[in-house]
Amino acid sequence: MKAVVCKNWGLPDTLEITEIPDLIPGPGEVAIQVKAAGVNFPDVLIIQNKYQFKPELPFTPGSELSGIVYATGEGVSHVKTGDKVIAFIGQGAFAQQVVASASAVIPMPPGMDFDTAAAITLTYGTSHHAVVDRAQLKAGETMLVLGAAGGVGLAAIEIGKALGARVIAAASTDEKLEICKQHGADITINYSTSDLREAIKNATDGKGPDVIYDPVGGIYAEPAFRSIAWRGRYLVVGFANGEIPKLPLNLTLLKGASLVGVFWGEFARREPKANMAAMREMMGWLAEGKIRPHISARYALHETPQALNDIAARKVTGKVIIQPER
Repeated sequence: MKAVVCKNWGLPDTLEITEIPDLIPGPGEVAIQVKAAGVNFPDVLIIQNKYQFKPELPFTPGSELSGIVYATGEGVSHVKTGDKVIAFIGQGAFAQQVVASASAVIPMPPGMDFDTAAAITLTYGTSHHAVVDRAQLKAGETMLVLGAAGGVGLAAIEIGKALGARVIAAASTDEKLEICKQHGADITINYSTSDLREAIKNATDGKGPDVIYDPVGGIYAEPAFRSIAWRGRYLVVGFANGEIPKLPLNLTLLKGASLVGVFWGEFARREPKANMAAMREMMGWLAEGKIRPHISARYALHETPQALNDIAARKVTGKVIIQPER
């Protein structure tokens, strides 16, 4: 079978497509024929050794996938050969086959397609953990989403609306903001052409947002935090801008506000029952049409470097998918 392999730390174009032996599951493991794999911004960082998670070389990147079980190891009972499944793994998804721990594999809900299944785990898992668990967003509150047209951003918009909140989406182009509107945003801000603080003030009648969801970092973090409401919660989700902001901590005092860290991967590892409960809630929302992953592009396995380059250059909206059998 074929797999994308990172042999040395570097940019996406250094990745290689390699033929490797078919994978065999061990005890407590599930072997899956990959039908779709979700691509995420952390994948760009991991291959450059710039992320919290640091695999040993060589390795196959990619952490979320959907596919069909072709073999199971001893002790696996909740899925069987031929089942359609979703899996979240530390690495290995950008390949035609993966072996995953049985605890990381769940059956696909009836009627779900492979691309949607591969697009929901990390982005929606991250945003649910952030918005529901860490921020405890309530119906009637206002949430500002920065980088709102990205995968986690659109997920945050939809989850905010599912909870009954008012959602302000901020992004860098009018085209991206139009997609945010299609996914439920009540108000939009183009922070490339508008003064962010003034736009937030106008959108909230001077009160400020109760929750700010920030997967971007960089230059927009401080003006956003200066605009937060009393007792607001600022969600530190990531740094897609590439710059980790240095916020004046006196702002937390003046606003009675909280800086709240969000690390979904560690949450899923430490609190698997809570994570599975969140996934069940989201599957219900998916069935009700309250959330719907936006997939903007699909790539063949050999196009994986291009997919990663497009994400790094912020050329994509929502999710992009690798289809290894193309």
